[in-house]
Amino acid sequence: YCLFITEVSPEHISLLFERFISKERNEPPDIDIDFEHERREEVIQYIYKRYTRERAAIAATVITYKPRSAIKDVGKAFGFNLNFIESISKSLAWWDRKSDLEKKFVEYNQYDNLSIKNSKNIEYFYDLIKQILGFPRHLSQHVGGFIITRGPTSELVPVENASMPDRTVIQWDKEDIESLGLLKIDILALGMLTAIHRCLDLINNNYSKNLSIQKIPKNDKSTYDMLCTADSVGVFQVESRAQMTMLPRLKPRSFYDLVIEIAIVRPGPIQGGMVHPYLKRRQGLESVSYPSNEIKDVLECTLGIPVFQEQVIRLAMVAAGFSGGEADQLRRAMASWSNKYNSKNQLAMFEEKLTRGMLKNGYDLEFARNLFKQIQGFGVYGFPESHSASFALLAYASAWLKCHYPAAFYCSIMNSQPMGFYSVSQLIQDAKRHDIKIKSIDINHSSWEHSLENSISHNSKKKHDISIRLGFCIIKGFSNKDSSKITTSSRPFKDIDDFYKKTDLSKTNLNLLSSVGAFNSISKNRRDAQWHSLGLQKNQLLLRNNNNVNFPYQSEFHKMWEDYNITGLTLGEHPMSLIRKESKAFKMCKRNSDLEYLNQKQEILIAGIVTGRQRPGTASGVIFLTLEDETGNSNIIIWKNIQEKFREALLRAQFLMVKGFIEKEGIVIHIVATELINLNDRIKELNIKARNFK
Repeated sequence: YCLFITEVSPEHISLLFERFISKERNEPPDIDIDFEHERREEVIQYIYKRYTRERAAIAATVITYKPRSAIKDVGKAFGFNLNFIESISKSLAWWDRKSDLEKKFVEYNQYDNLSIKNSKNIEYFYDLIKQILGFPRHLSQHVGGFIITRGPTSELVPVENASMPDRTVIQWDKEDIESLGLLKIDILALGMLTAIHRCLDLINNNYSKNLSIQKIPKNDKSTYDMLCTADSVGVFQVESRAQMTMLPRLKPRSFYDLVIEIAIVRPGPIQGGMVHPYLKRRQGLESVSYPSNEIKDVLECTLGIPVFQEQVIRLAMVAAGFSGGEADQLRRAMASWSNKYNSKNQLAMFEEKLTRGMLKNGYDLEFARNLFKQIQGFGVYGFPESHSASFALLAYASAWLKCHYPAAFYCSIMNSQPMGFYSVSQLIQDAKRHDIKIKSIDINHSSWEHSLENSISHNSKKKHDISIRLGFCIIKGFSNKDSSKITTSSRPFKDIDDFYKKTDLSKTNLNLLSSVGAFNSISKNRRDAQWHSLGLQKNQLLLRNNNNVNFPYQSEFHKMWEDYNITGLTLGEHPMSLIRKESKAFKMCKRNSDLEYLNQKQEILIAGIVTGRQRPGTASGVIFLTLEDETGNSNIIIWKNIQEKFREALLRAQFLMVKGFIEKEGIVIHIVATELINLNDRIKELNIKARNFK
């Protein structure tokens, strides 16, 4: 804290010193520092300049076989058709069932060179894939792990130039470095830091403020009100489906509540069975008791439930008599439990010592066993309180910015892509729901990046009417260099001829701009603009005599297709709104805004665009799907039997209809699917991609 490595004061958070340095550890601590993701290379080059490339190098990381890479490499060794290998590697839903693999082979039986009629060949292929899972495949560059040495690094380990310029890489990974006791510093990239920096600049430039992250007011009631309603799209660490489900239940009202919120929606607390007991105690539905005052001191801040990694370490110290160093060794052993490909389970060695120590100190056997079960849960990845507190600072800052300066917030998140759970299209849909005006790409007003436009509003009570102007950056195939030809020309452009003379852009670029309506300020009809631009040649107009050709205006559907295919989004009507008007069948479908008025277990029909699929390892194979319509995002729960029955629709559908029933808990609403219907034929030309997460 004193070195400004962290902004979390030890006065406010109870940090465990042995978590970083201890006598038993006898090695330097790991230091992880997050930087703005657009400036990380600047930091990396500073380190090379400060310590020289002879004494500083990036660590390696061992890339091991995952299902997809295993399928590809084993398939190539078998001599299978490359198209078949690619298809089967993308179809991972069959993974745990050999019968589905056999069906996949039958589908591709048309290839004579597969030799798959022999079932032993299928079994051999399947067994080999399972055997090499977790086996090293190749060395790669660590995401940001630096070693810094007293003497030349090459005296310790072979070094090589990375494929990226001006970088040096060693052949050891982080485990090797740890075993040798070398200093490692992780230089990590964090998109939210970039977004917050950008947001503050936008606020200061457009609202005449002098705001910094340190000046953001603490304990703002309206910010916590917003979070309690799960209005957290784009907010750091609490924007996922799981966090949005937790926010209205946990109802954070203080900074430490946010620290707990971030840590509790993790595999460790979930698999350790800590989430529901904590919520029940927080809601007053379950009493809080402690076996001893020593344990109360450790767990009182989390209502008797161990939520943080440091609490597990402290429990081992106060309940089982571990020294601080021994407890830290226990923390390290948790990691071996989490690696499903690692046969060496170091955690098992501590079970007897932990149980014996607790019995000696007067705790009963059941309590000792429950604690060890929770420790195993943390092995799957319990979150450190120190990390959670650092993340909570950014979570609160980003939430405050969204609450009080939403236009600047959305604009900065959009300009910091790729990051987070949501695409620019989804962010724009959410911004619209917050009554923020989004203006289309325009040759006379847009820049390369998205920007804010500030105009005096005479009808509004607000002094400033702030809107977001979309930038050229979202046009596929349109470069920053092309954009600069527009932004450095004298604007406004009078007409398309004037634009062409000043920018000298190619016809391909003119066609892209006209297709997304970027000429609307000088030509309202996209087709007229396209026709006009096709006839342009330098210093003359081929079709000068045909300037009076008047094309019919495009339909809303046609505009939508072009918008999605070229920019990935549309500012026109939402696809679901247009399709609902076109087909009576969809008038039977409920909208997201209707869900709050429906009853528990009520059967419904809902349709929309699939914007995300998530299959957490802690959810017993359940898939959580996000369905977007014109009024919001709906959460769909798909159990294993439904996944198997409607596998094709689940994996392939961009546009999906779901039959199911309502599950409600307070303001949290889910739809449990009973049937999935692929409606891709309704949007065949639409290029919309869902984001899939594990």
